Amino acid sequence: MEMKGFAGGFYRISEWIMRLSAINLLWLLCSLPVVFLTILQLIAVLNMEEVDSILVLAFNPFALASLALAPFTFFPATAAMFAVARKWVIGDADVPLIRSFFRYFKENYKVSLLGGIVFELLYAVFLVNFQFYSSQQNWLGNLNLVFLVFLALLAAVVLNYFCYVAHFDLPFRKLLRNSALITVAKLPNTISILVVNAAILYISFKPRLMFLAIFFTGSVIAMFTFWSFHRVITKIQEKMAEGEEELEDAPDRKGDRTATEAPESGAEAAPPAGTDAPETGIAPENAVKDEPRDGRAGS
Repeated sequence: MEMKGFAGGFYRISEWIMRLSAINLLWLLCSLPVVFLTILQLIAVLNMEEVDSILVLAFNPFALASLALAPFTFFPATAAMFAVARKWVIGDADVPLIRSFFRYFKENYKVSLLGGIVFELLYAVFLVNFQFYSSQQNWLGNLNLVFLVFLALLAAVVLNYFCYVAHFDLPFRKLLRNSALITVAKLPNTISILVVNAAILYISFKPRLMFLAIFFTGSVIAMFTFWSFHRVITKIQEKMAEGEEELEDAPDRKGDRTATEAPESGAEAAPPAGTDAPETGIAPENAVKDEPRDGRAGS
């Protein structure tokens, strides 16, 4: 029996608090080596009297060890968290949390590991270039802003990559390509994701609100990011479906002429309108993962 009124509202709120905190704790547990090394890195940075270069922060021994382990732990755990968040967003709020998390961790491990390696290499390249141009005293110093934008866009691509891994069954190369395409093609959505998630991180790491990072930050970011991603993907797929319906319902005014006229030598029939649209690649409807609503693996 569903509770109503104040009691029902309180129960639903407490249920969502439990879901978000449980997945966040599972995420941190599976990323524990990276979390531990990151804490050691922060302690080391706080004890430094002066930091001459951002590369000292990004490539000190603790950071390098963390980056080496992240593709094997942090990225698969994050992909599993996004996969559970996907189930919540599409309406399966009662998905078994622990069982589903570890199933997604195992299913998406390979593409998460490969994605982690690629993104870390890009991160290193952009960061080194950012530091190099920041140290220039002439007009070249302004180019550091370009690589700062690249770093922000790379963060958005990574978030979209996790969404694609959770929502679509695609080869690794298409996951990378589509993540980059939707980041650039849907720039307003990209900016909103970056701004909101940056605000969540800023609030979570305030001294009096650090408990949010332990219980909620990761899962809230995953849920908001996938909700925003799913909203864009759904609109694209609806637009594509409307275009296909218009093509099917349109009268064939050229039927008689097409039947009597042969195509010119070497000419090819033009594909239907909308077939080669970029959205077809960004939102391949036939590749959406179709899973049982109870979260169990299919037979």
